[in-house]
Amino acid sequence: MKQHKIAVIRGDGIGLEVIEEGIKVLDTLGSKYNFKLNYTELPWGSDWYFKNDSMMPVDAINQLSSYDAIYLGAVGHPELQDHVTLNGLLLPIRRAFDQYVCLRPSILYPGINSPLSGYKSGEIDFIVVRENTEGEYANAGGFQYLDFPAELGVQTAIFTRHGCERVIKYAFDLAVKRAGKKLVTSITKSNAQGYGMVVWDRAFERIAAQYPEIKTESLLIDAACMEFIRRPDSFDVVVGSNLFGDILTDIGGIITGSIGLSGSANIDPERRFPSMFEPVHGSAPDIAGKGISNPIAAILSGAMMLNHLGHVEASTEIEKAVKKILQRGDVLTADLGGQANTEIMGNAIVAALNH
Repeated sequence: MKQHKIAVIRGDGIGLEVIEEGIKVLDTLGSKYNFKLNYTELPWGSDWYFKNDSMMPVDAINQLSSYDAIYLGAVGHPELQDHVTLNGLLLPIRRAFDQYVCLRPSILYPGINSPLSGYKSGEIDFIVVRENTEGEYANAGGFQYLDFPAELGVQTAIFTRHGCERVIKYAFDLAVKRAGKKLVTSITKSNAQGYGMVVWDRAFERIAAQYPEIKTESLLIDAACMEFIRRPDSFDVVVGSNLFGDILTDIGGIITGSIGLSGSANIDPERRFPSMFEPVHGSAPDIAGKGISNPIAAILSGAMMLNHLGHVEASTEIEKAVKKILQRGDVLTADLGGQANTEIMGNAIVAALNH
């Protein structure tokens, strides 16, 4: 039996609830596919911060380095500013383990209505490849005259040829494998950001020349936001910087019915370090503790984790079970127009796996 060490960071808000259902689903498949996930619970996040003045221990990266994967619920707390929670846990993990690819699929599933009229199941099906370690989230800059009237903050986006080329190449390789439109769309803003984004554009041109069988297009981020609404069915693989990928995937979640359906993977493609799997939706403090959150994004993130660990059939089975439940439509959480709570949705997916 193949065994994997999984670090579980439930984190904040609804992260605690949705990860519980994700683990339940993952464990259902273990005996069937002859693998075992050995979990270690790490109680890091905002509660840890309130006790220790940090989101995780000083040796957290060293602790995590021994695991095969990280399963994360969410970070974010209404009493802490986002830059504290993100820069205290999520972003340091992504950078330390060079998880330079963030994969975020957007699929209109059976039984789910898009707020955009006229789209049927499967007609919206694209994946955003987000550069995950540099760009606008590189945290390069600083303050001058902090807390004085002349307070000044400098935030510098970092675009390297190496960083741009490797994530863009990943996007093209993904387009080759996908049974889609064989199209890669680059997201840029080089008309206004005439240095960093030009490095991005030039990298896209160089990599695209290596894949003559793949169609390409380049869109400014503002135009891309509009086109995600106007023609979402035309996209296949979309590759963008850290900030642009973040913005577009929130749109992708909403136009496919709910961000509660949006899983993601933070991947080190070279497998030198553990990769991290998390739902896109965040900690949702307004509904935390009510037991009404949608666990499907966490469950699909778990499926992406199994795929990364080499259990492709088990991963595919989770996706099929989710589709089955959504198409049936008798068990839906509030964000999907139903009344099922978090646990009921998790149990329904487990039941679908067992039949």
